[in-house]
Amino acid sequence: MKTSQLDLRELLAFKPHGGTMSFLGQRAYLTDMVSHGMLRKELLKTIGEKATRTIITRSGFIRGWLLAEQIKRKMPEVWSEARQGKLGPMICSMFGFGEVLTSQRTDGLSDAPLVETYFIGSYEADQELRLNGQSTDVACWEQVGFASGYVSNVQQRTVYFIEPECQAKGDCHCRLVGNYIDQWGDEALPLLQYYNGINNDNIKSEVQDILKIEEYFPRDSNINLSAKNNFSHSSYPISNSHPMQKLIEMAINVAKVPTSILVTGESGVGKEKLVDFIHRHSDRNNKPLLAINCGALTESLLDSELFGHVKGAFTGAENNKMGLIESANGGTLFLDEVGELSPSMQTKLLRVIQEKQIRRVGDNNIKDVDVRIISATNKDLEAAVEAGDFRQDLYYRLNVIELKIPPLRNRGEDILPLARCFLSDFNEKLGRKITGFNYKTADLLLNYDWPGNIRQLANTIERAVVLSPGPQIMPEDLPEEFHQNITKPSINNGIKPLNTIEKDYIVSVLETLNNNKALTAKKLGMSLATLYRKLKEYDELQNFD
Repeated sequence: MKTSQLDLRELLAFKPHGGTMSFLGQRAYLTDMVSHGMLRKELLKTIGEKATRTIITRSGFIRGWLLAEQIKRKMPEVWSEARQGKLGPMICSMFGFGEVLTSQRTDGLSDAPLVETYFIGSYEADQELRLNGQSTDVACWEQVGFASGYVSNVQQRTVYFIEPECQAKGDCHCRLVGNYIDQWGDEALPLLQYYNGINNDNIKSEVQDILKIEEYFPRDSNINLSAKNNFSHSSYPISNSHPMQKLIEMAINVAKVPTSILVTGESGVGKEKLVDFIHRHSDRNNKPLLAINCGALTESLLDSELFGHVKGAFTGAENNKMGLIESANGGTLFLDEVGELSPSMQTKLLRVIQEKQIRRVGDNNIKDVDVRIISATNKDLEAAVEAGDFRQDLYYRLNVIELKIPPLRNRGEDILPLARCFLSDFNEKLGRKITGFNYKTADLLLNYDWPGNIRQLANTIERAVVLSPGPQIMPEDLPEEFHQNITKPSINNGIKPLNTIEKDYIVSVLETLNNNKALTAKKLGMSLATLYRKLKEYDELQNFD
């Protein structure tokens, strides 16, 4: 999973009746801003400003550092993007610290700071203004500490943040500036005292025992919490990926003209959905869109369905019948699996396209029709033409514009948005209240090859919704083949050394198999001693004890 694919609903899990919730598998609890502000006010009264600010700053540092460690251990692909500076602002937003306006990152060795972030709506600044009015000093103590701890873990070197500007004291925004400890000058020394010596090295020993504990969130079949996903179906097909965005742009352009379109792609990629999208964006959207599967009927039935018939044309023709071509007059006719047409039906269809006329079966009268033909196939029609199984002239008539839908495995950015969309649909249809996908489940969905494409994805999500006791779709709710397909190579984040890929893969397998080292060694085809040696080399053994 990439940073851009993170969704707070998949990192949070709830057990309302048990009174517990978790974030990334660790026990968490909710608090509100007013209570937090009142607690801070009481601390100020009791122990004074310096002690209060020190406690809040240091606890923020620990919180940020621990969160970074959780992400590093449980979401390695997301963690690989942490140094790019995109993950931190997203995490701050998820935690409700405030809205990040801009965030700049450098190497931290020049005159520019390592990190400089502008944000508004800080909950600490907001509470200071509400409870005490405009302050003479900055107020975002916890966020300063949180950012310091988080970035210190990312950089594996102590980083301290200060807050030169704050909305609590009348500035138009809050500004956080972070630097390596040895890069700060004398002007920052008065502010660094509030860290009271906490740094990237000593925090590891302070939280060593905590890091050995994995608090997996228990399942609960009695869920009363509902978090309906808000997805707009008006923009379907979902097109977050670059290939689909290009395809949709092209589909919108050709929708406005009556040109014949051939939609191609593997089975299950959503060809009919794309045809519907084109029709709705065309000038014919107030006329019918009619569809027929050319491979599902015998030739005689298909002839009658497409062209209609008159009474007495054949045995059983007791009444006149209007065919789909005539019924779709002024609109769109979708011919699915057009590659299955017989030679005689290919000839009749070619005449319709060329002459824009039809004749019902058994009728001598010819009728004019104005219908746009959109066809689809998962066959290689060019190969069929070369083999003599498909008319070349019809192929060129149908394939004026080809729209090729990429398989789901080539549009990874669309997998989770589609899965969330299906989850919302099945929650509503089946009366369930599943809140989202556990982050491990999301990784399994992203790493699967999806041979059945979107149709398989929809079926998988429906199955999971039916079987899951909630509150989230967990890895065990997915079919067995997802657990056998642990990960797939990717160069989305750049080319990596082979030893790094090996490490990531071994750690991923170990986590997927619930830290069962014997089973992991067996699956990987290595001895248990070799696995232990490699984990020791990776400095990962302590994470799986």
